[in-house]
Amino acid sequence: MSKKILIIGGTGLIGKTIYEMLSSRSPSLKIFIATRNKDGNPDHIYIDVNDKSTFVSLNIHSISLIIICTKDYHNNILDYAIKSKIDYIDITKPTSELIKSLDFTRKRSFESKIVFGSGWMGGIAPLLINAKKVVIKDITSVAIFIYYSTKDKAGKSSADFMAENVSKTFNFYQNNIKIITKHFLNSKYHKFDFDGKNRKVYDFDIPDLYIFNQIEKIPTVTAKLTFDSKFITSALGIMQKINLFKILNFKEKKLIFGGSGSGDISSFEISFSKSNLNTEKVTIKCREGQAALTAFSTVLHIEKMLKNDIKSGVYFSHQLHDPTEFISSLTSNNAININI
Repeated sequence: MSKKILIIGGTGLIGKTIYEMLSSRSPSLKIFIATRNKDGNPDHIYIDVNDKSTFVSLNIHSISLIIICTKDYHNNILDYAIKSKIDYIDITKPTSELIKSLDFTRKRSFESKIVFGSGWMGGIAPLLINAKKVVIKDITSVAIFIYYSTKDKAGKSSADFMAENVSKTFNFYQNNIKIITKHFLNSKYHKFDFDGKNRKVYDFDIPDLYIFNQIEKIPTVTAKLTFDSKFITSALGIMQKINLFKILNFKEKKLIFGGSGSGDISSFEISFSKSNLNTEKVTIKCREGQAALTAFSTVLHIEKMLKNDIKSGVYFSHQLHDPTEFISSLTSNNAININI
């Protein structure tokens, strides 16, 4: 019997891309899309994550795996998946929501796989390091540098995230001490391998900060981001420095971050040091942009979950895979290049 899976948020950019990739790679899968619009499409299931009474559709259609690509602030879907013994993967949670969801799973028993894949680009950064045959416990510091093109495709959720969080504080870690910061503070220059250009990079909040420090126990973890436009990068730094974001409303902030292009290169680099202080680096580039890289990483997580060789329990996405096998699968996509 074909597995039946459901993509909640399947009409958004990432959800659509996951649907297209899964449909192409696994035609036997029965894939449903959750929607709040009753449109009569037989592959669409009416579900509102904030209305638990709509979840009955999940049992009616015998869903075995839920992929959530939208906000679920109250963890209603997570709660339902645990209680109903349905496998679950979420790829959308910012750090604060991820921590909240992890707390939600404490002291609960599981008869399904609960996977948090909300790290950068589907939570693949630890796998990139592990692929270098490095023992995580020997690493003392990790620094992630993200290049983002304003010409890349960006879904509504990306603008919403920045509008909601740009004025909020978050933590990076220095020798296991939490350092409070905000997006677009603490600039420095970093030379990106993919094009050899030196760019100003700023603090940026991604769940990997928490995952590397609190889960993998790496003492020092930072993440910084730059845009392809020097003007935009510097302007955002100035706006944060003078506290302009604090006086703008949500709609105004969303206008700042709401641009989307037709697609462009996405790249990020991971520098890490071991106790001997030698620095090593891993770089990854996707010609088709961040949405394609996130979606393809997620598809590989889903395919691993569907193989039924993983025990029930709570996982981060990188904990599902053998690093070497995962990198081989990831680079089977010709748009993705990794330098390890």
